[in-house]
Amino acid sequence: MSPNYETWSKEELIARLTELEQRVKAGPHYHKRPLKREVSPGGRPFHFKDHPVRKIAVKFCYSGWEYNGLAYQIDPTPLPTVEEVLFRAFAKARLVDAEAGLDGCGWEKCGRTDVGVSAAGQVISLWVRSALPVDNAGPASDLAGPSTARLDTVPDATPDIDQLSSELPSFDLVDEPPFNSSAPPPRTEELHYVSILNRVLPPTIRVLAWSPVSPDFSARFNCKHRHYKYFFTAHDLDVALMQHAATALVGEHDFRNLSKLDPAKQITDFRRRIMRADIALVSGQGENAMYVLDLVGSAFLYHQVRHIVAILFLVGAGLESPSIVPTLMNIDGFERSSPTETHLPIVDRKPEYQMADALPLMLWDCAFADSDVRWQSSDDDSGDVEVARTKGDLYHQLHSVHQRSLIHTTLEAHFLAAAARYHPPPPQYFPFSVTGLTTSAIPLLANKEPPVLGVVLGGGTYRRGVKYIPIVLRKRLDHVEVANARWRTGKGSRRIERTDAA
Repeated sequence: MSPNYETWSKEELIARLTELEQRVKAGPHYHKRPLKREVSPGGRPFHFKDHPVRKIAVKFCYSGWEYNGLAYQIDPTPLPTVEEVLFRAFAKARLVDAEAGLDGCGWEKCGRTDVGVSAAGQVISLWVRSALPVDNAGPASDLAGPSTARLDTVPDATPDIDQLSSELPSFDLVDEPPFNSSAPPPRTEELHYVSILNRVLPPTIRVLAWSPVSPDFSARFNCKHRHYKYFFTAHDLDVALMQHAATALVGEHDFRNLSKLDPAKQITDFRRRIMRADIALVSGQGENAMYVLDLVGSAFLYHQVRHIVAILFLVGAGLESPSIVPTLMNIDGFERSSPTETHLPIVDRKPEYQMADALPLMLWDCAFADSDVRWQSSDDDSGDVEVARTKGDLYHQLHSVHQRSLIHTTLEAHFLAAAARYHPPPPQYFPFSVTGLTTSAIPLLANKEPPVLGVVLGGGTYRRGVKYIPIVLRKRLDHVEVANARWRTGKGSRRIERTDAA
């Protein structure tokens, strides 16, 4: 009897697919399909080098819970990464040379998002195939630099083929007719990048717009600021206290205690500038009201937003004072919680605490100077009926997803109401500003045992325990200098040895 896959979880399905794939590869009749030579409809080989290229920026959105983060990973991952899927789409549409890999097209991303984190305005920059002749300024005439060029004039556009296996996995391209033949007639209209990519991308990744950019444009270094949103409900939280604590984030501060150290990056400067830290009501009321933390900064450290939110949740619950935020940024004794506050403990090493859940976090926007980008759908002035239909489909697809999510929310609310008829909700201990409790005055249960407290971590997750230890009294991690030095003499030195040996 075959298994009922409809009842399986995503993790179980992935494990099953991996098992079946290993069985097939181990069989005697398995042969990997070789990469076929691309040909035009007329039978001529498709040579990417024969086509002009231009540099563009692409804005897109994706559902983070469907992917193993944004960045392409050399090692196998349980789920595909966003960059892996997106590059495959560019390669399938023959907008980039699949064999040249990410480096071959000058691929750069604006902001990295980790596993489970979504984006509504992520941006990459890269060189892509163009339909316009070389040196035709076209729609980018008001931007610095030429809009199109020959591939052999683009730096690092065609790396050594012998290095390709270490850059990207083998991409099995579908042998379909290309969008342009190897010798296209002269055109005055650019390729419809948005509709072309959305036709080959999964619905969990949608390209929203593109912009012509100058050859020296960088999605990473030309970005003026990144805007993150973190959504949460008011359940067990005093939002006013959270906002009070969040105001201390604005300005330039040392965020080493509000981020995760990655010794492999050997970072020694942890000062970052936050331009905005506001909490606003999104919808609803009472404990089910949905709020959002808007955090805008020039750049962010590893897991910085999720660490900040975790501390704000502790403040909202009443477990920490709003002064905990400037205290954790008081590395050298110069931070103040208010103009009249003069004494904050110095915290030069990060205390141990759990960061907030990834699901509610979204990279909302990446901002650039108006002189650097001019976003367009690429289809605005097109008379192509198919392109116009595809453009309308993008909105309808995302609208349908939203409508379906509203149905799921309503169903889950009714499940909760049905359960409440037989299982009353437990006592509410948080926020202390509402219940009037403190960590030392929480009533015992009927069996004289202390209750298990659930501290909010976001996304419907909680850290449960019977005793709360204040942040400043917790065990501290090693100094940054110690952790960096340990990596250099350990994993770092072994990495250098492997590189030299290769």
